[in-house]
Amino acid sequence: MSIVTFEKPEPKISEPDWYYKLTELRGACDKIRRSAFTLEHESRRLRNETGLTTYWGTHRTNTNIADRQTEITRWKIKIELSLKRLQKEIEQMKIEKKECEKAIEFQNLNFAVTNHCSSLRDERVGEDLCYDIASIALKNEQLALEKLKTSLSEICQKAWEQINNLEELQMYIIKDIENKNNTIKIDSELLEMTKDSENISLKPNPLRIPKDIKKYENWLQQCDNIMQRIENELLRSEKLRETMYLLRHRTKSDMIALNEKVNFGLRKRIYNTERSKYELEWQKENMLLDMATLVKEINTLENALDAKLSSKMLNETRCEEILYRDGIELCHDKPTLGLHKENDQLNNSVKTLSDKLNQTKAMHNILIGHLKIIEVQLWNKTHALSVDQKCLQYREQLEDPDRN
Repeated sequence: MSIVTFEKPEPKISEPDWYYKLTELRGACDKIRRSAFTLEHESRRLRNETGLTTYWGTHRTNTNIADRQTEITRWKIKIELSLKRLQKEIEQMKIEKKECEKAIEFQNLNFAVTNHCSSLRDERVGEDLCYDIASIALKNEQLALEKLKTSLSEICQKAWEQINNLEELQMYIIKDIENKNNTIKIDSELLEMTKDSENISLKPNPLRIPKDIKKYENWLQQCDNIMQRIENELLRSEKLRETMYLLRHRTKSDMIALNEKVNFGLRKRIYNTERSKYELEWQKENMLLDMATLVKEINTLENALDAKLSSKMLNETRCEEILYRDGIELCHDKPTLGLHKENDQLNNSVKTLSDKLNQTKAMHNILIGHLKIIEVQLWNKTHALSVDQKCLQYREQLEDPDRN
């Protein structure tokens, strides 16, 4: 042989084996691809299922948190409304207790008056120093005052204890409302959290249950107990206030006819004086408004006069300049007639405005003079009113402060 060939020293397969191996490889690839497709499909399905489960689980959790927040908010609003009623009741109870204490103080004045009257009647001599019906009335009044003072003192003590109970309940309710506000705030923060939030992390033991945790039924019962306790305390307080009111008003006495008549006359005089004072104040306010309007009108008229002066200077300058025409052009033409007519109109306008300005200033001066008169009358009325009110206040010691 003239050509030398070299072959790879490995065994060679036949062409049918080659086709067989190719077919076998193709089948293996198809099987692996089918397995990969099945695995991919199952993975996608699992991802979708877990995604939906997680989404709806988070949605249910958000719904539960929102519902719980709504429930707590509803209870908080109810308790806050009851708290306002409770605070109002505390104020009313304090006012009623204060009025009851005033009644006790007034009873001390009655004791002094009764004892003084008894002392004065003991100054009688001879046959007039007897145990008559007036002495019996004074003795009975003294005994009634002793009994009334004891009753008022006891009910004042009960009112003081009731106020302490209401204030203690108020503090407890305020604390409960603060807890509910804190819970609502926490729930709002929970609702704002998402899986993409920055402040989330894995916790070591998130499912732990604290020892002092309460059941939902206990929480609901506690809310009902708070409302029931508030209603009970309010009812008790209202009954106590009614009792205090009735007890105070059983001690009212009739006013002396002369005192009533004098007080009525003073009040009527104060009423009429106040009406006159209010009328003068109303007139003063209107007069001040009119004066302010006149001042504005005076300024407006002066500005109008200044404007007319500028127009008059323009007109007279034109009249002067038109006389400098030469020859036959210096004639009594239509512009000259118009300038003369305009000058007459400006003079009339200036005169009219000046007259109106003088009238306005004169009226302004008249208003100033009348305002001074009104101010003097107001000072007189205020002084008279102060004197009458001092007289009425001085006579208050003769009246029952609890009568009204």
